Amino acid sequence: MSLIEIKNLCHRYSGQEVLKNIDMELKKGELLALIGPTGAGKTTLLRLIGLLETPTSGRIYFDGIDVTASGRVRLEIRRRLAFVLQKPVVFNLSVYDNIACGLRWRGQRRGDIKEKVSRILEVIGLSATGNRNARTLSGGEAQRVAIARAIIVEPQILLLDEPTANLDPISVAKIEELISIISRQYKTTIVMATHDMSQGQRLADRIGVLVDGSMVQVGDSRQVFSFPRNRQVAEFVGIGNIIDGVIAASKAGVVTINSGGTVIEAISDYGVGEAVSACIRPEDIILSLSKTKSSARNSFTGQVKEVVLAGSLARVEIDCGLRLVALVTKKSADELKLKSGHRVCASFKASGVHVIKRN
Repeated sequence: MSLIEIKNLCHRYSGQEVLKNIDMELKKGELLALIGPTGAGKTTLLRLIGLLETPTSGRIYFDGIDVTASGRVRLEIRRRLAFVLQKPVVFNLSVYDNIACGLRWRGQRRGDIKEKVSRILEVIGLSATGNRNARTLSGGEAQRVAIARAIIVEPQILLLDEPTANLDPISVAKIEELISIISRQYKTTIVMATHDMSQGQRLADRIGVLVDGSMVQVGDSRQVFSFPRNRQVAEFVGIGNIIDGVIAASKAGVVTINSGGTVIEAISDYGVGEAVSACIRPEDIILSLSKTKSSARNSFTGQVKEVVLAGSLARVEIDCGLRLVALVTKKSADELKLKSGHRVCASFKASGVHVIKRN
């Protein structure tokens, strides 16, 4: 049985529908990342799961118990939840007292509190700051304290709303490590809303994509990022090449897609005449100075329009009758002497093309 089950969940604010027919399940010990554009409904869904609001319609089940309406049951379940906000909330107390407050509210013994707080301070890497006022901490340190305060009461479910927003890379890495420890060692079930898609890939067992209040896809990172269900997902997760066309031929599972006279071969079971979009990730496109023998069924020669460097990678835009974007290492770009106006060959395998049906 799933720990959390959501059925046909809808929610409105002032008559405006912000969540639409959400169906979702979450297993014990699972880490689910919610991704989606700003305003997609991620925080609202967290607040509904956290029982901070009551949905307009639909049902939420915890361990098979319907908690949608019953105030008594909701209060009982809420004690098994912890919620950490995007902007860390710390009290005007020492770091130690901030973390210990939940245990004190639950009437635990002083000796037990001291042992647990000391242990969690080690986990979050702030053992030397126990006596320091929490409001003098950096944003990343304060967020670690907020997470420690949430996890020390051993919640069954931890809800995180953009836990690394507006933090520097070092702080982000430390908080991601802390989330991994909580998931792995404490076996806590976690639902995390994040604007950072790569963070979801790194941390989550599964990813849910929210767009315009609808859960448009749920799956592991490979399913979501390599096999998007529709164009909305494909555009959001950064499929750099989405090419519209019509299937002109099909044989033994290999289809020919005609896009304005340019032909792309792909693996698909869609039939001839079907209006589709061919999705090719930029990192699946291989660049060379001339056509070479390979197993790639798709090969196009074109002119480099733009090369944009980003760290150790280079984003290359090519005009070859259709627009293609490739992602290669900076070293490869240097070796190929890629510059605007140069000719280049772009190739990719039929198996590297994900075909989606156009609405």
